[in-house]
Amino acid sequence: MTAKKTDVLLIGGGIMSTTLATLIAELDSSRSMTIVEQSNQLGQESSDAWNNAGTGHAGYCELNYTPQTADGTVSVDRALGINERFEVSLQFWGSLARKGVLPSPQSFIRKVPHLSWVKGEAGRDFLATRQNAMIQNALFDGMEFSDDQNTLDRWLPLIARGRTGNEVMSATRVDHGSDVNFGALTRSFGSFLQAQPQVSMHLQTRVVSLRKQSDRWSVSVVHGVTGEVTEIDAGFVFIGAGGASLPLLQKAGVEEAKGYGGFPVSGIWLACQNEALALTHSAKVYSQAEVGAPPMSVPHLDTRHIDGKPALLFGPFAGFTTRFLKAGSILDLIRSVRPDNLSNLMHVAATQWPLTRYLIKEALSSRTDRLSHLDGFMPDADHSEWSLRQAGQRVQIIKTGANGKGALEFGTEVLSTADGSLAALLGASPGASTGVSAMLSVIERCLPELTQGHHRQILQSLIPSYGHSLKDDPQLLRNIRAFTHPTLGLMDPMSSSLSTLSENHADRNTERDQSRREPGRDHTGRRAGVA
Repeated sequence: MTAKKTDVLLIGGGIMSTTLATLIAELDSSRSMTIVEQSNQLGQESSDAWNNAGTGHAGYCELNYTPQTADGTVSVDRALGINERFEVSLQFWGSLARKGVLPSPQSFIRKVPHLSWVKGEAGRDFLATRQNAMIQNALFDGMEFSDDQNTLDRWLPLIARGRTGNEVMSATRVDHGSDVNFGALTRSFGSFLQAQPQVSMHLQTRVVSLRKQSDRWSVSVVHGVTGEVTEIDAGFVFIGAGGASLPLLQKAGVEEAKGYGGFPVSGIWLACQNEALALTHSAKVYSQAEVGAPPMSVPHLDTRHIDGKPALLFGPFAGFTTRFLKAGSILDLIRSVRPDNLSNLMHVAATQWPLTRYLIKEALSSRTDRLSHLDGFMPDADHSEWSLRQAGQRVQIIKTGANGKGALEFGTEVLSTADGSLAALLGASPGASTGVSAMLSVIERCLPELTQGHHRQILQSLIPSYGHSLKDDPQLLRNIRAFTHPTLGLMDPMSSSLSTLSENHADRNTERDQSRREPGRDHTGRRAGVA
């Protein structure tokens, strides 16, 4: 058995681990890092373009982020938080593209307008109320509402075409929405990291065990090609392995993971690779989910850009599964059951039976059934152009709720140990879109020294809003978008009347900190804490 010592060990080669590794490399190039991934390529599971919606989740179009309360008002708090965190991602990507760390932004991000579309008078009233609530904050500047048929014909040509009668429809639109190829972005991060002398990357390598020894971690890994076992001595461990994160946490035996379980959900797309049709649509259009459907199955018709080619995706259709990864085992769910999470799992199973029944029904649906859902979006869809394509697996979080009983969570959560020696990412949407914000949270909790002194100046040069809340500072938001939107191609080249953002972000933000005498805060204005 060979032995290896590293400052930072990252388990999983997806968007989260590579984002964290790139942040650390930018902040402190002297720290040694080791990345292990069980596939033969980075970003093959949840990060791969065909395994996710590719939506740059910013709260523009996702109706499940803005629930309507009993009194008819619409809560926009979650959408504001997600939008603010996505702006953090855009700043980081834009800064790295400007520096040449990332390739041309068109290789991983494209401008695709984000629309919400509803039918019926009740839907129209909800959407109008939602838009009115959202545009009160500068984060949602530019969101338009319309129920005018001519406008909808222009915004939604494939959806409006072929309809008869006086069907009531309405939509909101944000022009600077985005389609993100997280698989391509992951591999671009990987190319940068592989060129760094302090970074070691091991593909086709699987973690066998994790053991805490004093203040460090001893992690055994086996190399799939040679069968060689390596013992890695790591000062800090990050687990960003998608659905496999929970089993790895259980291997580590950390107290903070007690009571956690997983609810795996599969997904299927209807895909159309008619490029002309995709470009005619040129939008991500989200609508309302069926009663009982999980948030990941909110129906949407999306223009995607994958491997440089436009395509249309519709769905996703959720289904029941017992695998935690696409390449996982049907025994994953059973193997994750532990005495400490059994009662939580049983409570969720008892109280979420309608959801389970819905997922089983979806899993048993035929291609014809799924095409009938597509017809609701595209009345004149040519069924021969559409084929079924397997999406990624998602493992939703089950944990002890406020009432002391098991609760099913739909979201993304960072879990870290009390001593800060290990952190893991659990859950699903908004996931990768807010990955930079999530990984900053990991650094703030577990490697706080990288947010202080000259490291903080580097952070502020990469992410100008670091330490400030964009939803409370419209001028800072305008300045930042004047940099990110043209840099990442999220605006029409001739449409900008915005001023140019100084490249010396760190100087400007350092002055803001000193003048305000603000206490240390995390990247969203929320105080950080252990999940």
